[in-house]
Amino acid sequence: MLMDVSSEMIHALLPVYMVAVLGTSTLAVGIIEGIAEATASITKVFSGALSDWLGKRKLLAAIGYGLAACTKPIFPLATSLDWLIAARFIDRLGKGIRGAPRDALVADLAPPHLRGAAFGLRQSLDTIGAFAGPLIAIGLMWLTADHFQAVFWVAVIPAFVAVALILVFVEEPPRPQGLRRVRMPLHRDELARLGTAYWWVVAVATIFTLARFSEAFLILKAQSIGLPLALVPIVLVIMSLDYSLSAYPVGILADRTDRITLLVLGLILLIAADLVLALAPGITSVGIGVTLWGLHMGFTQGLLAALIAAVAPAELRGTAFGVYNLVTGLALLVASVIAGLIWEMVGPGGTFLAGAGFATLAMVGLLLVRSRLKVP
Repeated sequence: MLMDVSSEMIHALLPVYMVAVLGTSTLAVGIIEGIAEATASITKVFSGALSDWLGKRKLLAAIGYGLAACTKPIFPLATSLDWLIAARFIDRLGKGIRGAPRDALVADLAPPHLRGAAFGLRQSLDTIGAFAGPLIAIGLMWLTADHFQAVFWVAVIPAFVAVALILVFVEEPPRPQGLRRVRMPLHRDELARLGTAYWWVVAVATIFTLARFSEAFLILKAQSIGLPLALVPIVLVIMSLDYSLSAYPVGILADRTDRITLLVLGLILLIAADLVLALAPGITSVGIGVTLWGLHMGFTQGLLAALIAAVAPAELRGTAFGVYNLVTGLALLVASVIAGLIWEMVGPGGTFLAGAGFATLAMVGLLLVRSRLKVP
């Protein structure tokens, strides 16, 4: 949560800072962001596999958080685009390094009967950072009369507190006796050991991700109906708030009831969100659609991570989360490209109606393979 607060304080302002202060083109901003996110997704595979090979999760998670923290002072000190590109790249590299080992560490620490709650709580805290960061940034920009560097310096503080927390207070559990040592986690034989149930969960998660696209389209929708530019960020705040408030309770519920049923409910929420946004005539309807979108995220994202933790062998959890993050990251990219093309050709309504169609197909597919998802 603390690292997310720090990162989002910076990232909420960085595109504007790059364009308005440093004179960067919007095309360059898009390329930089694309490369940064791709770097994070690809790195997760190798860091997850490395954590299985080493048998250590905390070390890699701490390195990832530490790298991200060390980049934060660069943002207020940078005087050229080159420095910002380097800082953004290293920051995302740190995110990639910590992602899969951190999730595997959560799975190692949480009792099996509480994994849904554990991943729901992690997702909730993550999302609190995602909306608290921009809100803090907005407040500080107002207090400092739009002094970007001052806000960037404040963002340094929660980043280093996050690193201190993992170094001092997080203890890695001892390796279970008799747990198999993994020599080549990404070898096809090891990937086959992940099991049929794991690959079915990845397939379902991929279809889920193809059915939803980047939240940037929620902002574009709000803008298209006349929401003032100054208020457009409130769309992500509403979505993130609903996401954070629902993820933990849904995680607790997932430990006590059928997880696949909850995933189906999540898809129903996504279909409803798409239909409302496709037909939304005004700001109130967009608010309802965004709220439903946030609830759908709360019903699905932590639960999918808990399913991965449940079906993956303990000695390959890092690899399992790394592959899962890479595949779903690529699926989100594809979904967003398709959404953008439909938006250009048909308009906002067509994009969200297509999203509802994909979500319906995903729900049908999930119900058809339900019997194959033998989740402990």
